[in-house]
Amino acid sequence: MIIHCKGVGVASTRPCGDKVYFLSQYLLRVASNPPGYDLVKVVPDPKGTGLMRSIQSEELVVPSEQVYCYPEKVQIHDHALLVRLAAEGGYRCTVFTGLDEHLTFVLDPDPDELLTIHVYDIIPPRPSLSACIIELEACGLFGDLSVRFVHHIEDISTWDADVFPCRAAGFHRTLDADRMEGGEKVAGCITGAALYHECCDQEMTQLNTCPVDQVSEEPFIARCCRIERTGIAIHHGRFGAVVHWGASPADIAYSIQALVKEWRDRE
Repeated sequence: MIIHCKGVGVASTRPCGDKVYFLSQYLLRVASNPPGYDLVKVVPDPKGTGLMRSIQSEELVVPSEQVYCYPEKVQIHDHALLVRLAAEGGYRCTVFTGLDEHLTFVLDPDPDELLTIHVYDIIPPRPSLSACIIELEACGLFGDLSVRFVHHIEDISTWDADVFPCRAAGFHRTLDADRMEGGEKVAGCITGAALYHECCDQEMTQLNTCPVDQVSEEPFIARCCRIERTGIAIHHGRFGAVVHWGASPADIAYSIQALVKEWRDRE
């Protein structure tokens, strides 16, 4: 369980006596034996007025000996990170300090409660979809979704091919820059195969590089250069989202949010 920082208060001083902020759900109450925090659940008086309210009820949830304060500041909106770090620590409750000094905690961490989304991409060059998801996740964009990502990155430079898709990836012989002679083993997708046959009337052997055709787990997200394949659908018997090869971070974020909603609606 993770509570938004606005619902977590720190009880170290009492400028208003025993009153708490009206949004408080939990207090990290300073403890001395052992030093640290007790985690206390509180219910502010619902009939009270003003920002500070009397406490209607309180309950000790976790004593200080079972509460660990993570020593480094973290992005507290990256819930998958918090759950992983808390689970690794082995304590029932882990308190985290955000980059902006806000506090939150993870209670009874269970990484298996996070939905795993499988990301399919290729290198070289940069795996744009995978890299973008890592960057968006690091800033906490997917925190409210309770998801984690497993990245499946295929390195096509290791493939036994004569021709590769493009010079941008650093290959010496590519579809976009060299004349084809026929009989080559070509690492490329259906678009690459179409380009080959438009420029050369000979046969070739295709080694399919499309990330969508590498999918073996669900739910998934993958990228593809064919606009007609984009969207949420079933591919190779697996449910997932396909974004265009040049999808923006906003497009990728929207696709993940829509994917998670539809996946959970199916359950």
